[in-house]
Amino acid sequence: MAKNAVKLRAKAKKGTIDIKCLMSHPMETGLRKDKKSGEKIPAHFIQTVVAEKNGVPFLQADFNSTISKNPYLRVQVEGGKGDEIKVSWTDNKGETGSGSKKSK
Repeated sequence: MAKNAVKLRAKAKKGTIDIKCLMSHPMETGLRKDKKSGEKIPAHFIQTVVAEKNGVPFLQADFNSTISKNPYLRVQVEGGKGDEIKVSWTDNKGETGSGSKKSK
């Protein structure tokens, strides 16, 4: 997938890290038709999202085709400045994307 598949912001405050991430993905439902050919566009959507803090998973979410294009996710976890945050996804075609950042 794209080089910047997940854009992250992680900000620590009072023992909590506020994580905001934007995942780049077309998120096709499989129900839309191509305007030129009239053929259905095949389903292509994120199925699993995993978030890690310092290499330890703290969130696993299952998405489906009802989520909009370029999904946005915001989550909070206990932690402080300098913790390494990583968010990665896998879609129904086996493609993956990820992004990581240290909390500020």
